[in-house]
Amino acid sequence: MSETQRRLQRLRAQAAGLIFYSGVLEAPAGQAFLQLLDALIQQQPIAAVSAYSSWLRSLLSDRQSWPQWLMRAIRSDDNQFSRWAQFGTHSPLPELWQPIVRHDLQTLQQLAEINPSLLAPMVQAIGNLPALPPCHLEAPRDREAQWAAMEDWAELLPKLVQHYQRRGVGLFHHYWALRWQQGQLQGIEHPDPVALSDLAGYEFQKETLKRNTEFLLAGLPAQNVLLYGSRGAGKSSLVKALVNAYGDRGLRLIEVGKADLQALPQILDRLRESALRFIIFVDDLSFEDDDETFKALKVVLEGSLTARPPNVAVYATSNRRHLVREYFDERPNPTEAKEVHAWDSVQEKLSFSDRFGLTLTFEPADQDTYLAIVRHLANEVGLTLPSETLEFRAKQWATRHNGRSGRTARQFMDWLIAEQGLPNSLEND
Repeated sequence: MSETQRRLQRLRAQAAGLIFYSGVLEAPAGQAFLQLLDALIQQQPIAAVSAYSSWLRSLLSDRQSWPQWLMRAIRSDDNQFSRWAQFGTHSPLPELWQPIVRHDLQTLQQLAEINPSLLAPMVQAIGNLPALPPCHLEAPRDREAQWAAMEDWAELLPKLVQHYQRRGVGLFHHYWALRWQQGQLQGIEHPDPVALSDLAGYEFQKETLKRNTEFLLAGLPAQNVLLYGSRGAGKSSLVKALVNAYGDRGLRLIEVGKADLQALPQILDRLRESALRFIIFVDDLSFEDDDETFKALKVVLEGSLTARPPNVAVYATSNRRHLVREYFDERPNPTEAKEVHAWDSVQEKLSFSDRFGLTLTFEPADQDTYLAIVRHLANEVGLTLPSETLEFRAKQWATRHNGRSGRTARQFMDWLIAEQGLPNSLEND
């Protein structure tokens, strides 16, 4: 065995000995790298060329150099140490863990030094290739590159603790918006890119919701919020815009459908100890008379023997002020032999919305508000239509379509953008 093979064998053994960060190499690029080392050690030409191609293809797909890729994986890896850091525990890092974490980081740094430029000549030689395989990767200078340039990766340990507390690990690191589906959290690959600056009108409601969210981020008491009012007013968009505004400060949005509200205790248990802040988002909320999910949400809003985590708030939208549907024939008639305290049952339904600490009302947009939204959107996309023409056509659109609302204004603006062949900058911002 040559000296180069012995060196690769030592590195392969070190990679197999990773403890906390063993999962880093389980991703496709990491697996291809290990397969490449194995093929070079065992002198397997076809396997070496194939693994090298897979490795390079993965790096090109991620648009990162090998050291950057490793550092990105370290910064998001979900392991026992990173979970300890993410949950912001006040207990010190166990003394036994520190040298193990540092050892893992130094091992990964040694692997990072085995770059394509070093391995390409070996692959060419073992595969008897007529030309050197591609080996030069152009990657942007980003935070991963800055961290990867550190002289000793073991010295990154304190920064990693702070990073995990601010950005989370695993799903919470990769996704700012998630949903509860099929009994588990799933990241949303393409969340709505709406920004707070895209939303005009209802300024009081927007500023109030922002302020409550900033309380949550600061670790101060934050209210559960009900946003109710006319359809198309932008209630859902406003909630979704919050995570785009505050995601880099540790805010995460978790969408829970009405059918999954009974899983709220399970969801809250997962979020309770995290240093991140979470909004549980329930869209278009209303309940039927015998809806069991009514009780599940009620327990979360009011609290039970298990307190609501201080890092979680519930934001719900609804077109109904009274969230539980009530019928006239439910109202008690003293002449009939029905429930003695029937009015108590009725009041429980009517007061459910009162269990939200903060209620923001979105009234139907009047003409001035509607036109203000249209002008704001036109300014955002750089529309140069004369103001008189813009307002006249906006009024026509509202009359002929869905009435005055933020949604109607956006639909009208999309029509104008398409009509004039403008790039939709509202989507790209």
